[in-house]
Amino acid sequence: MSAKLLEGKPIAEEIRARVKVEVEGLKAKGKAPKLAAILAGDNPGAKFYAGAQEKACAEVGIEYELEQLAADVTQADLEGAIGRLNSDESVHGLLLLMPVPKGLNGAKAQALIDPRKDVDGVSPANLGRVVLGQPRLAPCTAMSVIELVRASGVEAYGKEVVVVGSSEIVGKPAALLLMDKYITADAEGKTDKLAGATVTVCHIGTSERGDLAAHTRGADILVTAVGVKPGLISGEMVKPGAIVIDVATIRVKDGETGKTKTYGDVDFEAAKEKVAAITPVPGGVGVVTTAILLRNTLEAAKWQVEG
Repeated sequence: MSAKLLEGKPIAEEIRARVKVEVEGLKAKGKAPKLAAILAGDNPGAKFYAGAQEKACAEVGIEYELEQLAADVTQADLEGAIGRLNSDESVHGLLLLMPVPKGLNGAKAQALIDPRKDVDGVSPANLGRVVLGQPRLAPCTAMSVIELVRASGVEAYGKEVVVVGSSEIVGKPAALLLMDKYITADAEGKTDKLAGATVTVCHIGTSERGDLAAHTRGADILVTAVGVKPGLISGEMVKPGAIVIDVATIRVKDGETGKTKTYGDVDFEAAKEKVAAITPVPGGVGVVTTAILLRNTLEAAKWQVEG
């Protein structure tokens, strides 16, 4: 069999189209959503992401502001910038681009972002809402996983789900979102049975015990977000007919050609011959994540307008 390819582009386009309509509606009422990002230093990856954010915002009518801080910025100055943007009523969404320069505590700084402006969904308050089953601004990549599961056409309710990776911004929140009873609704307000799954979370300890394959082979839905070794999940480690959501982005430079190729955690070529649906890498989760950021910015603006 050949798997259904869960491409992110059509999902992202649908999300962006809905966001654009709502942004226009807010602007008609005199409320122009605005996203501010803080870039400390000149990390190439962070700068590239900032450019992509600015372009994506422009496409849906969201204002974008980038505040660039020197590489030698102090923790106090970084936190001061966050405090100032928290107080700026023209700014509805705020994020800190990662990674930050060595010596800075990015997680501590992110925790200071006003929960109502926390479009990355990483503040303790917003992660707590995910735990309570009341997500409003949830981590973008974790929500991308939910959107891709929806696109597979398979209800997660009652399914065996295995999440490989236990980070605070992907693995843990994705597991919690998939565990909850009901998670999201479409444009007409119809709620899908996306959640209510039986979820197992695997991590480095699982691998060290040699038990990872025993878990992944039983997964009706496999979500993997490790990003360390291409092909960590071999074709033999996935269940026939499973849904595979590969979050990882691993760039490997060819020693002979000098060209860089992007891989995921899963051996795509082997897995696609036995699973029902799988995300490509690149072209799957990443493009949806950017669209979710726009949706979160809109949601943050609506939250603040509501008071």
